[in-house]
Amino acid sequence: MNKYDVAAYVWPAYTGDEPRTHMFWPEGMGEWQSVNKAVKKFPEHDWPRKPLWGYVNEADPYVMEMQIEAAVDHGVNVFIYDWYWYDKRSFLEQCLNNGFLKAKNNNKMKFYLMWANHDAQNLWDIRLSHSPENVIWGGAVDRSEFERICHRIIETYFMQPNYYHIDEEPVFMIYDIVNLMRGLGGKKNTGAALEWFRQETIRAGFKGLHLQLASCSGHTLNLSGLDGKAEEPARELYIEMGFSSVTHYQFAHFVDVDRDYMEILEDVKKEWTIMDKKYSIPYYPHISVGWDNNPRFQGFRPGIVKNATPQNIEKALQMARDYVYAHPEQAPLITINSWNEWTETSYLEPDDLYGYGYLEAVKRVFNN
Repeated sequence: MNKYDVAAYVWPAYTGDEPRTHMFWPEGMGEWQSVNKAVKKFPEHDWPRKPLWGYVNEADPYVMEMQIEAAVDHGVNVFIYDWYWYDKRSFLEQCLNNGFLKAKNNNKMKFYLMWANHDAQNLWDIRLSHSPENVIWGGAVDRSEFERICHRIIETYFMQPNYYHIDEEPVFMIYDIVNLMRGLGGKKNTGAALEWFRQETIRAGFKGLHLQLASCSGHTLNLSGLDGKAEEPARELYIEMGFSSVTHYQFAHFVDVDRDYMEILEDVKKEWTIMDKKYSIPYYPHISVGWDNNPRFQGFRPGIVKNATPQNIEKALQMARDYVYAHPEQAPLITINSWNEWTETSYLEPDDLYGYGYLEAVKRVFNN
């Protein structure tokens, strides 16, 4: 049994198997198209980068069997799949359904879902990403659609033998609490919907439901137009809604990333301290490998993490390990951004710049 649950987010867009992805990446290889065409934006820029495993189809079970072996061998034993629901149907499920779940060795790893319920905009289409405010599909859903989604999640994913649990409860993460409230009709209605989800999970035979939130908007939420109040402390809202724990998705959501990685880590430590002291629900430490989303844009985008070397990532992972050690009452969970966010330059997969350096850093910290 692993002493730590090292969970890496998976961006399931490196496949062209779903026709709806062709509107963003018409070459039929998913967002590998943007990675393949990425260029250097200034003399010191460390792009382009190339994946050592090639531009593989991550919805192919044979590809995922290889990736599972590499992940487990280096100490990553949980995948958190970004999961989408747009226009009354799922989006980008093939990587999980056809790749991971059909891989013969998927019993070696656990997985769980993060519902990425943000709006879909032009960001994924490099031809239009300079104007991301255009909404293609809204991420908010009403109660009827919410119930359809929850039943699909329970039946399709919670029932999988390798779905990740905390205290015998399946873990389900929600990315955008404000968008959730917008669709469901405010705080009271959202709380009722989440409680309904919990009861449906129990009716399906589980002990309960571990609702996890990806904190990404500071400690006060702007709820203008939702419940009368313009702002509300996040920690109180999360508890009222019945969330069981909180983590982060990306350093870029809560600190200034346009500087040296080791400077960023000092602010990350401060954030963890705030989360630990002010929140009565567990905070699970998060580490981001880096940030540079220039591969998604034709022009230069400021805001780039400097010196995100494997050596510095190893120090960050040691920091997360120490946090887990200091909180023995919690599950030993660490979240990492990410397994494969190439177009945001935050990935563990091996490349032609550092080789297997990031994965080896994970192995040194968590596999000893």
